[in-house]
Amino acid sequence: MLKGFLTVSGWTMISRVLGLVRDQLLAALLGTGAAQDAYQIAFRLPNMFRRLFGEGALNAAFVPLFSALLEREGKDTARQFASETMSVLLSWLLLLTVLGEIFMPGVLRLIAPGFTHGDVRDTLAISLSRITFPYLLMICGAALVSGVLNGMHHFGVAAAAYVSFNVIGIAAILILPPLAGDVAHAAAWGVTASGVVQFGILLYAAGRAGMRLRLVTPCLTPRIRTLLARMGVGLVGSGITQINFLVDTIIATLLPAGSVSLMYFADRVNQLPLGVLGAAAGTTLLPVLTRHLAADDLDGAHHIQNRAISYALILTLPAAAGLLVIAAPVMMALFGHGHFSAHDAVLSAQSLRAYALGLPAFVLVKVLSPGFFARGDTRTPVLVGMGTLVLNFILNISFMHWLAHIGPPLASSLAAMVNAGVLAFLLLRRGALVPDPTLVRQLAGMTGCAVVMAMGLLMLGHTPLGDAMQAGPVMRIVDVGAMVTLGVGIYLLALHVLGIADMRQAMAAISRRLRRNRTA
Repeated sequence: MLKGFLTVSGWTMISRVLGLVRDQLLAALLGTGAAQDAYQIAFRLPNMFRRLFGEGALNAAFVPLFSALLEREGKDTARQFASETMSVLLSWLLLLTVLGEIFMPGVLRLIAPGFTHGDVRDTLAISLSRITFPYLLMICGAALVSGVLNGMHHFGVAAAAYVSFNVIGIAAILILPPLAGDVAHAAAWGVTASGVVQFGILLYAAGRAGMRLRLVTPCLTPRIRTLLARMGVGLVGSGITQINFLVDTIIATLLPAGSVSLMYFADRVNQLPLGVLGAAAGTTLLPVLTRHLAADDLDGAHHIQNRAISYALILTLPAAAGLLVIAAPVMMALFGHGHFSAHDAVLSAQSLRAYALGLPAFVLVKVLSPGFFARGDTRTPVLVGMGTLVLNFILNISFMHWLAHIGPPLASSLAAMVNAGVLAFLLLRRGALVPDPTLVRQLAGMTGCAVVMAMGLLMLGHTPLGDAMQAGPVMRIVDVGAMVTLGVGIYLLALHVLGIADMRQAMAAISRRLRRNRTA
């Protein structure tokens, strides 16, 4: 599982870095104005469906069933099930895509009620959404094939394919504006084109892995009925973070113009550790946990769950602490150029701090949810998710007038904390989560080390490094890089002193790996 975790997180890190470049181009060329708000809404719509249906409910229901069939009945049965699932999925999504294209103005009224009918943001958002919406069809198909590869423990190819989204997105922003008319339309066409490429890459990879999928006549077989039942119940539970994010978006459109963009760029920075660690842990944990349970190896399942929590939080805790302290310099260094002003960076940093507060909870939800899904229980996360969804909405309404662009991120963070806490409590009560002494010691130590690191970064704020906001573009990056490097050094030293991580053993392991790679 650790090997798969590192593989997925490594490729996800590459994708996130390229995504950062893409977002920097969008920030520099569009700023935080009407075009940026319209584009973000246009991209958010298919992306929300992708995370809910493709990577959320479908993946949570499909991977355990596929892994169990592969383990018990062999590759041919598993391949037939995957082909049937793909055919039903694509048929339904094609219908949804056609309806979305026809009724897009009405859809925008629902997800962006703050866009005044007929104004620039509204008209542009409708145009861009019609371009990006077919991405839903392609990327959900890609997510299904990715689930097939993950179920076969081919984590690397599945994770690597998503790098193409940002590669094509960057190319579209740089090359297509003269053909598309403007940067926003060029970026929208890049979104849809990337979905086609990702789906193609993953289908090819599945074929190479001996799992060539083909379209068959859509039919509700008993296995597909089981899948749909689990998927329907798990829709809210597995996608609760995305539903909360949609609520945040709806509220943001009711706030002053530019709020959608300010929150988007803050969330992109927050998504770096969340995507790299949370997605990697959840992706690799589910099939491994399912196989342990299928083999009635309860001790192994408990051990895997504990290690997944430890692996995910050892980097999430310092990431959250660091973002809380140096959010403004980070936003200024990454996006403070072109049409994205220093004032925009300060406001977006306020949203980032609110997101970072709940970062460990967001990751824990990703790690704890497979504990239910692997046991075939998608109902419990739904009930918990519905409760936190209501809580998030109430908090959003309470915060929106006096916290503005800080309110929705803070509401999501608080709701995620409640979500993670309730999931952990229920797993503990059922005996599905049995923390061992090692996990308890590591969590206490990692939290203490993250606090020490945060205090060290606060002290750096009173040195020349604390002037990153006033420095030029190059020196901003240098200053933030130095702060991050020093923060990492403090954290790793604290881990070593407490005996949580032996840096000498880690360096020796890295050295051995490098020697093996050179020899190979």
